[in-house]
Amino acid sequence: MALQQTVETTVAGLGYDLVEIERSAGGLLRVTIDLPWQGASQSEAFVNVEDCEKVTRQLQYALEVDNVDYKRLEVSSPGIDRPLRHAQDFERFVGAVIDITLKAPMGEAAAGQVSANRKKFRGTLERAEDAQGQPGWQIVWSDEPVAKPGQKVSRKRTPAPLQALGFTLDELREARLAPIVDFKGRKPGTGAATPE
Repeated sequence: MALQQTVETTVAGLGYDLVEIERSAGGLLRVTIDLPWQGASQSEAFVNVEDCEKVTRQLQYALEVDNVDYKRLEVSSPGIDRPLRHAQDFERFVGAVIDITLKAPMGEAAAGQVSANRKKFRGTLERAEDAQGQPGWQIVWSDEPVAKPGQKVSRKRTPAPLQALGFTLDELREARLAPIVDFKGRKPGTGAATPE
């Protein structure tokens, strides 16, 4: 049985979602898990140490049975910069601030609004429809300069306009939740972990 299939089957059998599997130099096998998403009505719960221990014990057994070669196994939660890979991930985090990297630069489609070779964007994830009326995604952002703590910002300054970029999952090289730390806690409904 292949590594991916062994890990997916084991993690799913314990009631968790597999976010990613990563092999590193030195024989490290890193597995990232999350709790399954039940829809917008679900109050957000988070992976804890006991969940990681339970998955680690079961994976050690399953990987030994399948004779998978690794030196060290690490099971963890996705963290505040959780990768978004599947349509369900994007559905789950609508309204959250995300970072995306496109496979190809904007090029002529930018029409002078942003740099033609720009690939990286940070903004709020929203649902959108493409030209054919098919459901899709967009990221909405403003190129407003970030004010430093204690810096006075003139009230007369006109804010930078909001911009939107529609995209398909096929156009993305990478998408992640933006690692924004607010020591007062994440805002409800963003789907991201609250720092403790």
